[in-house]
Amino acid sequence: MKNYIQAEEWNIIEEGFDPHLNKISESLFSLGNGRMGQRANFEESYSGDTLQGNYVAGVYYPDKTRVGWWKNGYPEYFAKVLNAANWMGLGIRLDGEELDLNLCKVTGFKRILNMKEGYLERSFNAELASGKQISVTAKRFFSIANDEIAALHYQLTALNFSGKLELTSFIDGDVKNQDSNYDEKFWDEVGRTQNDSGSYLTMRTKKTDFDVVTGVKTLVFTKAGQSQLSADTAVKDKYLAELTAVDLTAGEAVDIYKIATNLSSQNYDSAELTTSATAVLEAAVLKGFTALLEEQAAAWATKWEEGDIIIEGDVAAQQAIRFNIFQLNQTYTGKDARLNIGPKGFTGEKYGGSTYWDTEAYCIPFYLSTAPQEVSKNLLVYRYKHLEKAIENAQKLGFDKGAALYPMVTMNGEECHNEWEITFEEIHRNGAIAFAIFNYIRYTGDQSYLKEYGLEVLIGIARFWKQRVNWSEARQQYVMLGVTGPNEYENNVNNNWYTSTLAAWCLKYAVEATEIVKAEDPARYQEIAGKVNLEEAQEFADWKAVSENIYLPYDEEKGIFLQQDGFLDKEQTLVSELPASQRPINQKWSWDRILRSCFIKQADVLQGMYFFEDDYDMESLRRNFDFYESRTVHESSLSPCVHSILAAKLNDGEKAYEFYLRTSRLDLDDYNNDTEDGLHITSMAGTWMSIVEGFAGMRVRNNQLSFSPFLPEQWNSFSFNIGFRGVQLKIKVTRDDITIVNPAKTMMDINIFNQLHSVPAGETVIAWKGMAV
Repeated sequence: MKNYIQAEEWNIIEEGFDPHLNKISESLFSLGNGRMGQRANFEESYSGDTLQGNYVAGVYYPDKTRVGWWKNGYPEYFAKVLNAANWMGLGIRLDGEELDLNLCKVTGFKRILNMKEGYLERSFNAELASGKQISVTAKRFFSIANDEIAALHYQLTALNFSGKLELTSFIDGDVKNQDSNYDEKFWDEVGRTQNDSGSYLTMRTKKTDFDVVTGVKTLVFTKAGQSQLSADTAVKDKYLAELTAVDLTAGEAVDIYKIATNLSSQNYDSAELTTSATAVLEAAVLKGFTALLEEQAAAWATKWEEGDIIIEGDVAAQQAIRFNIFQLNQTYTGKDARLNIGPKGFTGEKYGGSTYWDTEAYCIPFYLSTAPQEVSKNLLVYRYKHLEKAIENAQKLGFDKGAALYPMVTMNGEECHNEWEITFEEIHRNGAIAFAIFNYIRYTGDQSYLKEYGLEVLIGIARFWKQRVNWSEARQQYVMLGVTGPNEYENNVNNNWYTSTLAAWCLKYAVEATEIVKAEDPARYQEIAGKVNLEEAQEFADWKAVSENIYLPYDEEKGIFLQQDGFLDKEQTLVSELPASQRPINQKWSWDRILRSCFIKQADVLQGMYFFEDDYDMESLRRNFDFYESRTVHESSLSPCVHSILAAKLNDGEKAYEFYLRTSRLDLDDYNNDTEDGLHITSMAGTWMSIVEGFAGMRVRNNQLSFSPFLPEQWNSFSFNIGFRGVQLKIKVTRDDITIVNPAKTMMDINIFNQLHSVPAGETVIAWKGMAV
């Protein structure tokens, strides 16, 4: 665990430069706008340890799967979001001496990620080997007001000398991914242009043929006026540069501006890319850096108005939740249904940047409440558009008749995960997608989604579950063999309780959804039934038989659901008995030892109890929570939030707060020693859930919002906004009461501590322990 980030409500602050922490900071200070993003690499040269990263959403490469052996049904490739052209590069030489923070004395170093206005600022003093001293302040941002634009301002001042600054402003497309096979590079240069409007480098991905043009306009100003740049005549492949030399006078600043655009053939005709980039860039340059930054601040003000959470009395908790919300909004904006949320967003390359089940299980609730309805709907439409690929994925594994298995990892709907125990066995992802459809409709009331998109997906998923189980003569029940549950420290187990519970629910919900569409729009039902060849009578009978007769392991003596068959055969050691020197076990133990232990990577049984909490009484929840929590090492970023929510429901404030702080500061404090690879974007939505569903106890029941809040001892109050069915409510929880402001023009009925309150249009209701004041 690291502890070098200063606690501050609106800013992430690092003071002092430690090269050993640099890659962690590159992740923490990353920027993005939903369309493109970048790690917090330095503008100037840096020869120290770094992970260069610039990314364009939706652009990927199918890197060949590498395994020592092959199995039928294995994916041919592992899709990777690509490290793209570096647009911000500045080569700086002072009287012939290069500025490189790895080779000079650095003092006064400070990085500030301003989350309120959406920019990164860095400042430092450097003393070169010659004794020359300079001061630098750099500011940059990726515009969410115009997601095709990014910009930076780099100001350099000579402190103790006058001399010559030689500047090279470049675009470098000669890049590779950190984990590329055999260090292969995935881009070819297909075009370059330099003129008065800027420099434009067009790169094309191998195999997938995505074209991306990176355009940059560089402006340099001294006290004497604007300096002219000239094209670098030393032509290098995949590289464009402009050069200038200016006189430095001690105490006087040189201001360097770079305004950039990235456009891809996803959104523009390849033949028109440079022309389009020129128009975008010229318009941005005409506005200027200051005006663009003002637009950025205004756009972020709107984001915060919709989705901020305010915590009084706990600065570390306040900083953490805003950091998580900030990164989620940088990663996904919902403007494009072809895009989804990669586990690392624009902050790193681990996991390939592809889509996982995390989106449906963790991110959907956040966007439902903090963004327009279309945003979460687009996340579901993304899966609908991949339905045919999901059916193909199932066919590769031997399933038929329209059974659909959604991929564990994907860019275009095809499975591209290269670990057999995940690819073939972690099939609970199917259930998360079905549950997200249910959750979306429950929250929005948009029942029409079923007939537009959802029902076809639910039928495909139900067909998969029907074929995936088999009848056990010994048990006289259906069983689910050879699966991996959310706890990936168990592979190839039989009857994982969570997977089987989710499968049974999916089968029931598919029948219910079909009946709803059939009743509300018979013509559409007939259209869907014909399209998917639904044999209603037989298939419904089969689905009901499985859902009502599936085996769910349970231990009568302990009164707990068993994670899977044989779980109690393991030596039952508690996490509290693990020496600190042995953790994290995924970095200290052999895989064989992990698989034979009872230790749990993340919520598994408890994940199911979180999804279907209304099916279990408090005592059952408490028994299972106490049993499994004490055996969970939380070495998945997705784990602490579920435990926090359940602990809050059980009125265990100490544990709820402990898990909230762990999930919210997972990256800021580098709990799992892996932040340098990139941030855990999808789990950040779980941080929001920990507060809103945990501490505030928000649920949707009977088409109404329900709250059962409590306040952690460390906080004086917390407040947040919730968008629900067209109304933006303001909620505040204090030690004594809960305040609900309804600014809408319609009345809203809300359940507080199991008592119904009507909140009139434009008015405020204050409740305390369920009693109106």
